[in-house]
Amino acid sequence: MDSYGSHCTKPACQRRPDRKPQTKFLVTLFTTMLLVCGKASFTNLSRYSSLSERTYRRQYQKDFEFAPFNQALITQASRTGAAMLAVMDCSFVTKSGKATFGLDAFWNGCASRVETGLEVSVVGIVDTESEQAYALSAEQTYAQFSLSEFSRMDQYLYHLDCVRPHLPAQVEYLAVDGAYAKESFVSGAIALGLHIISKLRCDANLQFLYTGVQKRRGRPRKYAGKVDLSDLSGFTFVESVQPDVDLYTAVVWHVSLKRTIRVAYLVDGRHPTRVRTCLLFSTDVEQDPRQILQYYKLRFQIEFLFRDAKQFTGFEDCQAHDAVKLAFHFNASLTALNLAKFEAIEQHSGAEPFVFSLASVKRRMLNQHLLERFICNLDLEPSQIKSHPNYSTLCNYGIIAA
Repeated sequence: MDSYGSHCTKPACQRRPDRKPQTKFLVTLFTTMLLVCGKASFTNLSRYSSLSERTYRRQYQKDFEFAPFNQALITQASRTGAAMLAVMDCSFVTKSGKATFGLDAFWNGCASRVETGLEVSVVGIVDTESEQAYALSAEQTYAQFSLSEFSRMDQYLYHLDCVRPHLPAQVEYLAVDGAYAKESFVSGAIALGLHIISKLRCDANLQFLYTGVQKRRGRPRKYAGKVDLSDLSGFTFVESVQPDVDLYTAVVWHVSLKRTIRVAYLVDGRHPTRVRTCLLFSTDVEQDPRQILQYYKLRFQIEFLFRDAKQFTGFEDCQAHDAVKLAFHFNASLTALNLAKFEAIEQHSGAEPFVFSLASVKRRMLNQHLLERFICNLDLEPSQIKSHPNYSTLCNYGIIAA
């Protein structure tokens, strides 16, 4: 019997793994991700911390529940009683290598074409009052040939199903882009207790509901005719959201989704030669169309998560090629972003609106790291330097003025 087993009085099934080494590693990892210059690869992370490259590779193989951790973080960061919106989208990650897990042809929105790489599905939470987004969970999309019996939409729905227990209790709506407006995904999300807010094509097959007098015999009439988006007589005017930008609404039947939905129809008449339109919908037919518009606009906050994670926390910089390490890196990159935003919110005070700049956070943390290195390597007195009135000025050197 080994030394651990000889001193342990609990049965093997009740022993819990020692989390202290992993906790110390995660603190170092998140801190280093927020100050490293260049790529957040194993090699470069080891240059800015006391851990070796081998330690990073070994710790990336261990399991960690990022979703519950992010859930607790979001709960503390958000205001008490504020409405929350779930958002979901995928991001293309540039990656090569024949042995890389999940390598396949995916849509790259930046290049507007299909390219070879990886795809990561992310579920996030948006605080509707502060309009700040937080990542909850990231899941890599499998290559299509490895799961031929499951479509990519099935994988997105499975990811949502896994994350559903970790969504805050006040989340009722999930805002997604038009690519998710498929019957399988919408029905699956509703089965999980979430209403979908998304966008429809301009040629969507919609039918007005019949509300007139029914005949005495025969099957009751359901529909009053196909929806013609160029004819606004069947819609109800709500308000002008901007000069010459009008909002209309109606409760209609969507043939492909096989359900009744509420549409929020925006008509932009600011260009006399071309009238622009946008057709949004919600599966909650009782929802205010103004709220549908507001929540769909908040969906774009997830794009800022992708931008900041790719530019500052090394979302695309993982050196590994196996599934476990890739999943750990994607979630760690987004969690580091959550922690930086949470700390900025905690330090924010005053009546001025909160403005978050991850570039400033990284610059400030790098300055502090360099000052610590100077103090340590030059055998300086830390209390005298940190108490100097210009210490904070040096820490904030080069940050972006908000």
